[in-house]
Amino acid sequence: MQIFFASPLMQIPQAYMEKVTSMVIEYAPKVLLALLTLIIGFIIIGRIVKFLSNQIEKSGMDVSLAKFLASIASVGLKIMLLLSVASMFGVNTTSFIAIFGALSVGIGMALNGSIGHFASGVMLMIFRPFKVGDLVTIGGGHTGTVDAINVFNTTLKTLDNKRIIVANSNVTGNTIVNISGQETIGVELTYGIGYTDDIDKAKAIIKRVGDQCPHILKDPAQGVVVAELADSSVNLATRPFCKSEHYWDTYFYMQENVKKAFDKEGIGIPYQTLDVNILKN
Repeated sequence: MQIFFASPLMQIPQAYMEKVTSMVIEYAPKVLLALLTLIIGFIIIGRIVKFLSNQIEKSGMDVSLAKFLASIASVGLKIMLLLSVASMFGVNTTSFIAIFGALSVGIGMALNGSIGHFASGVMLMIFRPFKVGDLVTIGGGHTGTVDAINVFNTTLKTLDNKRIIVANSNVTGNTIVNISGQETIGVELTYGIGYTDDIDKAKAIIKRVGDQCPHILKDPAQGVVVAELADSSVNLATRPFCKSEHYWDTYFYMQENVKKAFDKEGIGIPYQTLDVNILKN
């Protein structure tokens, strides 16, 4: 007696086989075309992102910002590619776009402050009011040397080695004073002398101390003028020029040595006094 075992394929009804065959015939080309589109699309996107990244870096932008912008471009292009592939299968992408738009609005509202800091960071990179290494006053009165310009904040380093982190929106939203970004800088100094002191002698002392300072430039020449006749002093102003990196060296040198020279030459620096009158009944 012979026993025959039916193959699993023989047990599938003919109608199902025909349906599967027709689906394979119908969707196989679309699947192959979708895979080919994805492969070619990802290759093209990779080259576009690489090109954009190189161009952004060549423009002088911060490296971290260049990478961040390139990643945003990469994500956006890949989303567009996936939506295009989905439409090849007859999927209605309008609803996906609407959902994605709603999510973007919600995320944008939640990250409103961060997006503002990011946009301000982009503005700083484009307009470049200062660069790393410049001595600046930003963020409503923070003074220090620019240590880093990041995507969301700018980092300053002060003279006493403190680290100040200022949000980029606070940088662009306030006055920016670039103290040392012009290679040379004038150091504003004012010295008060008494009304009985010799003005010409005091001016000569200030000029002599400036000539002895190793950081002060000869051109433009240092001048000393009477800036104000104040309540208790005659204020003499000078503005010696020096290299930007020597700003604080020049400032401290002049402050110390002018005081010493005044003391040596008998020029007084007046200070405010208070007279108290006691009335007796």
